[in-house]
Amino acid sequence: MKRVSVFRWVAVGLAFGIGCSSPLMAGEVYPQRAVRIIDSFPPGGGTDVLARLLAQELAASLDQPFVVENRPGAAGNIGTDQVAKAKPDGYTLGLAPNQTVAVNPVLYPKLPFDAANEITGVSKLVRLPMVLAVPSSSDIRSVEDLIAAAKAKPEHLTFASAGAGSPHHMAAAVFQKLTDTRMVHVPYKGSPPALIDVLSGTVDLIFCPLSSALPYIQDGRLRALGVTSTERLETLPETPTIAEKVPTFESDIWMGMVAPAGTPSDVIEILNQELQRILAQPKIRQNLAGQGFVIDASTTDEFNRLITEDRQRWAEVIEAAGIKVE
Repeated sequence: MKRVSVFRWVAVGLAFGIGCSSPLMAGEVYPQRAVRIIDSFPPGGGTDVLARLLAQELAASLDQPFVVENRPGAAGNIGTDQVAKAKPDGYTLGLAPNQTVAVNPVLYPKLPFDAANEITGVSKLVRLPMVLAVPSSSDIRSVEDLIAAAKAKPEHLTFASAGAGSPHHMAAAVFQKLTDTRMVHVPYKGSPPALIDVLSGTVDLIFCPLSSALPYIQDGRLRALGVTSTERLETLPETPTIAEKVPTFESDIWMGMVAPAGTPSDVIEILNQELQRILAQPKIRQNLAGQGFVIDASTTDEFNRLITEDRQRWAEVIEAAGIKVE
């Protein structure tokens, strides 16, 4: 595919004698050099898989390298800060799950960046549904069983998470709020150790990204009680949505592409159109579906509205649940 030419006329303020122009001069194309995509989490995770796939496809269509840089730490805040502070020229982008741009800004009392004013959305990309699961040895066999057990013995059941404020934790907070139940939070440093203790029966249950839990569900070591999406999933067609038993429940992870605020609108438009084209390809859809992703590309305006709405939503959940992090 030919690279996209971007023409920007220089507007001259005749009355004031002032001229202005976009960072892309007339006749230039974007990109002119390598573009970096910052992933705020370690290599091998869901964000990394998606970032590298998109980097490969963007490089092929826009004829410049797109290089993924992993900058993990502080629940994604380190990498997000690098995106926020980068020059807004289109050559630094970020692969952002909702945790980094919608949850963390209302969860952490002090951050080195202002997500609302220093970061802008390019496009929503995918959703990563979560699954509510228990070890196969558990007597809990349904969402109804779980609610009944939690109500019978408040603060007796335990749930694992990848850490305070993680998607696992937030999903459980929403569930408890809607079902008027109280369970004990057991935070871990990441999903792998949390899953290990659920598999062993040390912890009673977990809300976990489907991509991580699916192999254990398929081999019979985990029992899926419900999925956090609003519709049943092709990969688990017999597993009900939690919303079928708990109306209005929804707590998927979404991932999108972001950029520093002030990035030229023509650059963002080029990236948005390319990302939508890439994600519409059957081979890409099939590849990502096999890893638990649901394609959900959007316009830039739609994505920015979602980020704003999600910040408000999670602020309410965090306050109601009394979630605090240091």
